Amino acid sequence: MIRAIVHADKEWGIGKGNDMMFSLPKDMKFFRETTVGHTVVMGGNTLRSFPNQKPLKNRVNIVLSRGHVQDECIFVRSFDELKAELKKRETEEIYIIGGGEIYKELLPYCHEALVTKVDAVGGAEVFFPNLDENANFTCVYQSEPIDDNGLTIRFTTYRNDKRIPL
Repeated sequence: MIRAIVHADKEWGIGKGNDMMFSLPKDMKFFRETTVGHTVVMGGNTLRSFPNQKPLKNRVNIVLSRGHVQDECIFVRSFDELKAELKKRETEEIYIIGGGEIYKELLPYCHEALVTKVDAVGGAEVFFPNLDENANFTCVYQSEPIDDNGLTIRFTTYRNDKRIPL
């Protein structure tokens, strides 16, 4: 199963200056607990945004990038190569973790999107597609409001009703 996992502000903004806009410990805990032991897929800029540009521990890290090769990651150079790599892993749990172009390209292949909605505007430069306006996606779960580091968040799950097979 392929899922996108992201946190987004009220405008579906997801990033600024190749970083996250908010420090959300509860959201980070959810991300860690959800993705550990599974495969994560990202672009090169997302990898470079991590501490010491190191891949996430206890996960298979697949990175789409034309440069920046690390032994700890599976690197692919094109979306076609990436889709072929994902097809080999179709029985696994795969999480798309960014950035913006990776989300846009792979969202049609996702079974679900796990979106932590932040009730704030973060001045984003990068945006996630607005799933509330996407006819292919249905919000099937929304948590009660949760305080996370002074901000109100809600964990939501969107189901892709028209998923495209790899």
